[in-house]
Amino acid sequence: MKIFGLAGWSGSGKTTLMVKLLGELVSRGYRVSTIKHAHHAFDVDKPGKDSYEHRQAGAAEVMVSSAQRWALMHEHRGAPEPTVKDLVAQMTPVDLLLIEGFKRESHPKLEVHRPGVGKPLLQPEDPQVVAVASDSRLDGLPVPVLDLDDVSAIADFILTHQGLTLRKEGVA
Repeated sequence: MKIFGLAGWSGSGKTTLMVKLLGELVSRGYRVSTIKHAHHAFDVDKPGKDSYEHRQAGAAEVMVSSAQRWALMHEHRGAPEPTVKDLVAQMTPVDLLLIEGFKRESHPKLEVHRPGVGKPLLQPEDPQVVAVASDSRLDGLPVPVLDLDDVSAIADFILTHQGLTLRKEGVA
C-alpha cells in the first residue's frame, strides 16, 4: 500500500485539497483511503465534518485520530496517541492511503502552504516534504512547487512519486 501525506498549518486548505484529490483519484479508478489527524476531541460521520466529507468524496475507509481516540472507533482509554505506523496497520490495503495532518511524522508529504495564513513553510525543516502546493508563487525551493488549484497536476505528481501508473478520469 502506498502512503502519502498532506501537511500544513491550520487554515492552509488541507481538507479542501484532500476532498478534491479523492474525487480525482477515485474517478481514475484508484482505491483510496484516508487517515485524518485531529487536534481535539471529535465525533465522526456528521455532515460537515472532515471524516464525513472524505467518505462522501469516495474514500474506501476513513480513519480519524486525535489524542483522545481514533475511529474506526477505538477509545484510547488514557493510552498515548498512536503513531501513523500504528494507524496504518489498522487499515485495509488500498492503492493509496492519503494522510491529512501528522506533519511531524516521517512519510512523504505534500505541504499545503498559503502565505496569507502567516505561518512559515514546513519544507525547510522537513526532508519528507517532497513538494509544496501553494496559491502563490514561491521561488527558490529545492522541491517542486505546484499550483494549489491544479488538482489534476497534484494527483499526477503524487501518483508518479508513489510509482503508481497514471490513469485518466473514467479509466478503471
